[in-house]
Amino acid sequence: MRRDRPRIAPAAALAGFVAGLAAFAIATTAPGAIAQSYPSRPVHLEVGAPAGGGTDIVARMLGDKLGESLKQPFVVDNRPGASNTIAADFTAKSAPDGHTLLVATNTGQAIAPHLLKLSFDAQKDLTPVALVMVVPNVLVVGPSVSARDVRELVAQMKAKPDSFNFASSGPGSTQHLAGEAFKKLAGVSMTHIPYKGSSQAHADLLSGNAQLMFDTTSSAIGQIKGGKLRALAVTAPRRSPELADVPTLAEAGFPGLDMTTWYGVFAPAATPKDIVARLHDEIMNVLKLPDVRRRIAGLAGEPGAMSIGEFAELNRADFDRYGKLIRDTGIKLE
Repeated sequence: MRRDRPRIAPAAALAGFVAGLAAFAIATTAPGAIAQSYPSRPVHLEVGAPAGGGTDIVARMLGDKLGESLKQPFVVDNRPGASNTIAADFTAKSAPDGHTLLVATNTGQAIAPHLLKLSFDAQKDLTPVALVMVVPNVLVVGPSVSARDVRELVAQMKAKPDSFNFASSGPGSTQHLAGEAFKKLAGVSMTHIPYKGSSQAHADLLSGNAQLMFDTTSSAIGQIKGGKLRALAVTAPRRSPELADVPTLAEAGFPGLDMTTWYGVFAPAATPKDIVARLHDEIMNVLKLPDVRRRIAGLAGEPGAMSIGEFAELNRADFDRYGKLIRDTGIKLE
């Protein structure tokens, strides 16, 4: 009896063949030759936040400099939503040839995997390339709030329970976790309003739909220096030189809440090690440029100075640390 073979759609068959051929070519090419010829076309930097936010600022700063040194365009692709994981998912499933990279934060890499059901493994399907910058989070209030310090803010919140909303750049972000932790630390009640990025959250802070936010300094510094948002405290162990008059949360009378945000570059897991190494070295060179260091300082940040292995360890340690914090506090997505 004749049995027909399963038919495969020509397009699907061709796509599978091309992907297999590309993987074979990568695996069989001499490592040195791969690094020397990289990049051979434009490189896409995937960003899990809208234009104007901290991650987007970092990606465009990095892309401009890498484009100059590597002689290929570095194009920023904004894919906001799902706590930065849409961009991460896209990168994890892209060809592992160094031409699709992710500019990530600990929101997407270390926090979101504990709160969202993802179709990829953030720890296994993405490989760390380089730490770019670390910034503190800062407690800011909009013009609808009259409080001039944290104690006054807490007193107002206790006087009017459930009348305060706190914004974040998305569920499971460092801004979200800091807000939830502050509720427990200060014994106050407030409602979380998530947005797809800090720039959208700022609009509601300015209009009065939200009252406060534990934003990253990289996103909020412009609004703070422009006098539109008022900074009450930084959630870091020490003051930021760029916000020297703003106390730490511990100095403001509420110790025990340290929240910083890091930005780093990741590649699909199977990316050749020599491409990862070259990218790491190029990024470290970018971070030594005087204008880049001034730009990072202006965002109240500190440039990364870790090896690939050290950054991988930070990524893993934060994944474990935030997982424990989420379990201990019982934080869940709305």
